Amino acid sequence: MKYEKTILLKNGKEAIIRNGDAADANAVFEVFNRTHAQTDYLLSYPDENDFSPEQEANFLKEKAVSANETELVAIVDGKVAGTAGIESVGPKYKVRHRAEFGIGVLKEYWGLGLGKALTEACIQCAKGAGYDQLELNVVSENDRALSLYRRMGFVEFGRNPRGFKSRVSGYQELVYMRLEL
Repeated sequence: MKYEKTILLKNGKEAIIRNGDAADANAVFEVFNRTHAQTDYLLSYPDENDFSPEQEANFLKEKAVSANETELVAIVDGKVAGTAGIESVGPKYKVRHRAEFGIGVLKEYWGLGLGKALTEACIQCAKGAGYDQLELNVVSENDRALSLYRRMGFVEFGRNPRGFKSRVSGYQELVYMRLEL
């Protein structure tokens, strides 16, 4: 599924949100590692990244031609500033109406509207792919993300008080959220 849109950030700079491709692999690999080092709210730590830049290139190529999954990059000043994507929960009839959403934005771009734009883009892509529901989970202490997701229409449907086990703070509660499309 193809996507491209140019937006104006709160700092006056333009950001291009588009499908990632193999040429973005090194930058996406670096941004993944940086975003996962900048916050304790994401699923993994940089040392747990089991992708190489070559595997990242293949992943981005696959997503670029997929009819129902996507990996988007946000480009600011010619550099990848964040990524977001949707993936199918599975191909079986009972779950193929559901997609999962994930996002990562470099810290220097927080508060500029990039997270909102990437979220909106993924919602649009999920609708275009024919999904009925978009899902995510977020650490309950991540107030900024929770606020954004609620503003975008996501609703809480459960919590797991020991969803993550942080190297820094111990157990982290996960909030499960969904958006009916």
